[in-house]
Amino acid sequence: MKFHFLVMFVCTTLFVAAQQKPNIVIIISDDHAYQAISAYGSKLTKTPNIDRIAHEGVLFKKAYVTNSICGPSRAVLLTGKYSNKNGFKDNENSSFDGSQNTFIKELRKSGYLTAWIGKWHLETQPQGFDYWQILPGQGQYYNPDFLTMDGGQKKTAGYVTNVIEDVAEDWLNQRDTAKPFCLVIGHKATHRVWLPDTSDMGMFDSINFPLPGNFYDNYAGREAAKVQDMTIANTMIMGYDLKMFSTEKEENGDGNIKRMNPAQRAKFDAYYQPIYQDFKARHLTGNALSEWKYQRYMRDYLSTAASLDRNIGRTLDYLDKHNLTNNTIVIYISDQGFYLGEHGWFDKRWMYEESFRTPLMMRYPGVVQSGMVNSEFVMNVDVAPTLLDAAGVAIPKDMQGESFLPLLTDVNAKGREAMYYHYYENGEHKVSPHFGIKTKQYKLIRFYKRVNSWELYDLKKDPNEMHNIFNQKKYEKIESDLHHQLLQLINKYDDDDARQVLKIKLAMEPQSF
Repeated sequence: MKFHFLVMFVCTTLFVAAQQKPNIVIIISDDHAYQAISAYGSKLTKTPNIDRIAHEGVLFKKAYVTNSICGPSRAVLLTGKYSNKNGFKDNENSSFDGSQNTFIKELRKSGYLTAWIGKWHLETQPQGFDYWQILPGQGQYYNPDFLTMDGGQKKTAGYVTNVIEDVAEDWLNQRDTAKPFCLVIGHKATHRVWLPDTSDMGMFDSINFPLPGNFYDNYAGREAAKVQDMTIANTMIMGYDLKMFSTEKEENGDGNIKRMNPAQRAKFDAYYQPIYQDFKARHLTGNALSEWKYQRYMRDYLSTAASLDRNIGRTLDYLDKHNLTNNTIVIYISDQGFYLGEHGWFDKRWMYEESFRTPLMMRYPGVVQSGMVNSEFVMNVDVAPTLLDAAGVAIPKDMQGESFLPLLTDVNAKGREAMYYHYYENGEHKVSPHFGIKTKQYKLIRFYKRVNSWELYDLKKDPNEMHNIFNQKKYEKIESDLHHQLLQLINKYDDDDARQVLKIKLAMEPQSF
């Protein structure tokens, strides 16, 4: 009898101890701009469910990424290491080495159930997860295929954002409730080609969005910006991007549309075909055409984001309904920022603010006060150590990120003085590889390969980064100081690629301008 009681006591104690570890839900969107989130003050749209995470937790006003492109961003988040250390530098030549350590593996070793559902985009199969079901590559918006753990591939009827949420809830329903869990929900939205759910088509058609003030940027003094190929005016494709197909044959040949079932296709045609007929009758050219394309882009992009926000609401409602809210950390983050017409652009990649900065918010009941706003520098490389810190798991010494939990719980904690960035890809959109440093007031960038140049910005005087002040005499001292700080960060993160560009070894003499 005593032995039976002892066994029950030990089992109960272990169960309670396990449940004291916080559950974790990480929601990662794709290309979702902070400018399109009302918690950040956006006037373009309302995002009540994403905002709820911020209102019930903390909104990070100065969150950034180490490398603004989707695959590398996910690798950074998983490993807590910069791209040069985790090996996934770009989407063109990299595949993720799943044998390396990740925060997921550390959580699993400490007793967590782990799952990744949705967009993965790391070229290799996930490792370290109890469960995964992922989109192949970028995935599709309608009736998406999923890769499964048994090596199979299956097509699931529906709109991808809804389907990913369905699968996530199914996993939560079937999990072992005696263990804490870490679930990553990877959404495809709002990645190009911004294809909304049929229920959201047209929801912004009555709105005429104001042009960004630098929509007609001429890129004076910025050589890398001059050679890029990511403008709404010249790069955005009428059919592929904006669904303006000149013939039925052209429309039928589009892979996104071919996946639709008859009901979905009928709703698609009923919405987009009248828009195309009206467009054709206008005979637009020049700036009028560019501005028409901008309006269509914004309407499709924000309509696609509407489903994202709605399904994030479903996640939060699920946690409420199943009494999980009070012991679950919820993080919302995009894989990077995105351009909504600033500089005339769409896409990402740059160290300029709209691309470099990302939305990030976290709800952690009992630890993080509701309604907090944090303005310290934090980065996506910090997510892994932060979650291990919250779970009471030792942070591996080779993780380069820093837990931002102290910034939320200790009034004396100090954040970074400066951030380091490195973008490697030298292909799509002709964005030149570059690295650089951002401080509270300045940003220094070194472009290489496609363009070899330096850029310097005074962010207080020039927050839109329109005036490159590099090599101006009155900024000589600032340039020297920033260059020294840049070299320190290159050495801190052991970025040998940057060292080679600057033709330096481990020394930090500022001789390489």
